[in-house]
Amino acid sequence: MTSWEQAVSGLLRALRLDSIRSKMLVFALLATLIPSLTTGWISYLQIERSLGAKITGELQSVSGQTAREMDLWVKERLYELRVFASSYEVSENLDRMPRAGGARARERLTGYLRSVRERFADYQELLVVSPEGAEVASTAPHPTRVHLPQGWTTTIRTDNAVVGDASWDAELKRGVVVFAVPIYQTGGRFLGALTAKADLSALHRLLRRFAGGGVESGQVYVITADGRPLVGSRTAPADLMGHTLDTAVVRRLLEREGATREYRGLEGQEVVGAVKRVPRPEWAVLAEVPASEAYRQVARLRNVTGLIVATLLVAVGLFAYFLGLLITRPLDRLTQGAAKVAAGDLDVHLPVVGGGELKYVTEVFNDMVARLHESRSELERLSVTDDLTGLYNRRYLMEALANEVRRSRRLDHPCALLMADVDHFKEYNDAYGHLAGDEALRRIAGVLRETTRDVDCAARYGGEEFVVLMPETKASGAIETAQRIRTRLATDELVGGKLSVSVGVAQFPDDGDAPEALLARVDAALYRAKREGRDRVLRAPPTP
Repeated sequence: MTSWEQAVSGLLRALRLDSIRSKMLVFALLATLIPSLTTGWISYLQIERSLGAKITGELQSVSGQTAREMDLWVKERLYELRVFASSYEVSENLDRMPRAGGARARERLTGYLRSVRERFADYQELLVVSPEGAEVASTAPHPTRVHLPQGWTTTIRTDNAVVGDASWDAELKRGVVVFAVPIYQTGGRFLGALTAKADLSALHRLLRRFAGGGVESGQVYVITADGRPLVGSRTAPADLMGHTLDTAVVRRLLEREGATREYRGLEGQEVVGAVKRVPRPEWAVLAEVPASEAYRQVARLRNVTGLIVATLLVAVGLFAYFLGLLITRPLDRLTQGAAKVAAGDLDVHLPVVGGGELKYVTEVFNDMVARLHESRSELERLSVTDDLTGLYNRRYLMEALANEVRRSRRLDHPCALLMADVDHFKEYNDAYGHLAGDEALRRIAGVLRETTRDVDCAARYGGEEFVVLMPETKASGAIETAQRIRTRLATDELVGGKLSVSVGVAQFPDDGDAPEALLARVDAALYRAKREGRDRVLRAPPTP
């Protein structure tokens, strides 16, 4: 064999592909998998690219249109306020208020503001503030505090308007945004500002009207530059005041205005969104749609492609498997049989088919497994039985007791435990010799086998002590069995009248809910029987 053949053979063995059937199976799977996955992947990329372009166009259209409407809404509010502020009623009455008759001037100014407020529902409150920011007149019976940005007097003279931050007005119990325009007296003297608290619910209604194009399953928000949402097309302003979009996400969206990005939205789900700035205030319109909805077609294609590929793999794999099975079946029987024997399973018998060397090897294999099975059965028997009495030994008893306690606890059934000790066995040994003592123990073990059920586990616990585990048995039934053992032993030809037994009885779970507890209780009952005169049966004493 050449070096490259050795290398290929070593690689196949390392990948566990050195059998004929595995090579056929792998070849068939690769021949199916490579073209199927390649075709599916190319289709997936094309559809994803085309769907991404469609989503981008829809989000850009919605965000751009909504941003224009927001800008128009802000300009209309500022225009209305400038018209109101230029009214003679405002400037003249505001100018007269510090002089005599100021109360009358304040009353006329307040009346004018209230008449305007009644005709324009978007304004929650109209106020006139002095250049120092103090409230001068208001449409509200109890004027609320107005928050103008720092340095507003400079801004309002330069830009002829001020747009404040949107906030939750606790007194009005709604979200508002503050607009302010200057009030000048004839000659250009700055008298103060006409300030309006515009209800954000108006923006909510506006968004709902313009957010239907392309994002039926998504939402459109108006957000600030720091990611704080002001209003949403499907969410009331009061529900948004406590939320904030991640600033890093907002920064990336604003850096590439109009481009779509995937991110975690305000409601915690993965979304695809695009942003468009509103020219006048530091606001932006964010249009987003759930990523699961946006890529539903891509996910459907991926699932269909995966299902087709999986079906092909299963079909081709089954065909290759059965073909290889027909070719290598006789050898596989021997291989699998040898693997089972190596794993410890000796209940293996291979059918002898065909002829020649394969038939001979199969017969030799079956004979070898049969001999191993006989040897192991004998070893297992010796490992769990006492070599003198033929009863189960102490190790087997402890395993059986633990298993029975678990079973009884699970089924809520009782079980009982007997512990018997041969009375005056040392004196019997001294009087008749150790051989006679061994024969007596064997005879007592025979009595235990004869007087207990097949489901009971009789074991030599140690020396002249014996234990019987009785499943599905209460203490009363165990006491009857113990009395039967005593009676049968008393009439035995070999040890009758010479040896007797003291027996302790315990019941699960009344006398103990664990193997150790049961053994301790039955041992206490046994030694109590010995103290009270031997040759008797006693149940475990009550638990203290």
